[in-house]
Amino acid sequence: MLRIITDSTASLPEDAKRGHDVTIAPLYVRYDGEEHLETEMDIDAFYDTLASRIDDIPTSSQPSQHFFESFFEDAAKAGDEVLGLFVSSALSGTYEGAVRAARTVKSHNIDFRCVLIDSTSTGGDEGFPVMDVIDAYDAGMSLEECAAVAQNAIMCSRILFVPESLEFLRAGGRIGRAAALLGSVIKVVPVITVLDGTPQVIAKVRTMKRAVEEMVRTFRADVEQFGLKRVIVHYIGPKTETLERLRAQVEEVAGRKVDLMPVSPVIGVHVGPAVGISYECMRYVQGKLEMQPSELVFTA
Repeated sequence: MLRIITDSTASLPEDAKRGHDVTIAPLYVRYDGEEHLETEMDIDAFYDTLASRIDDIPTSSQPSQHFFESFFEDAAKAGDEVLGLFVSSALSGTYEGAVRAARTVKSHNIDFRCVLIDSTSTGGDEGFPVMDVIDAYDAGMSLEECAAVAQNAIMCSRILFVPESLEFLRAGGRIGRAAALLGSVIKVVPVITVLDGTPQVIAKVRTMKRAVEEMVRTFRADVEQFGLKRVIVHYIGPKTETLERLRAQVEEVAGRKVDLMPVSPVIGVHVGPAVGISYECMRYVQGKLEMQPSELVFTA
């Protein structure tokens, strides 16, 4: 049997997990003096207060090594194979932690087989490859074939987001102080994506409205060039009129109903209030990765 594992930043929909052996490795958020499993948080309630936490931004941490070792050990003893997809290794140590645990378990379970993949992203951009792996396994594909499906999906997906300000990104070290100051002084609003595993600004405009329009323009251009398989609209913070307008624009491009999904709180505390789009195309999205998909894979 194939066991599939991902982490909680993938924000995998419940209906995707239902009826399948999918394990979610939970990351942690620490605020108000306590540590919380993000899988157990009331995300909307937390996001209602996020903007007010700018002077005491919550911190985050990856799943414990014990969690991964216990998971892999249990799979090895049962004779099961494992395929794992995790948040970008440039954003979190989750992938490296899983690899260390798999090596430890493999050292005394010589027949244990697993493939672990760095998704190079997060949110729906991480979750879509997991969903494709579920479909592939249901279709009878092998571990190696499912891993190839995951790598293909990584190359076909993208995440775009527009933060309301740069303060959370600056405080978390994801963007330089000078860039944050520039944004606050002249009101530059960036459109950000994840390229080769790290956040990169792909456009700068003067208002939130124009930034959202530019994000939708990029989405539309990708759909026209590469087709569309899946799409969701993301949010960090309270649900706003901007979010609803974005969903309407995305639905117009997609020609279908589009779900709203909060971004993982672990990601949200680094980005701050924002709106975004994650989507998977039918063909490779140009510029998503410069590295080869094989560079993202650990095999035991």
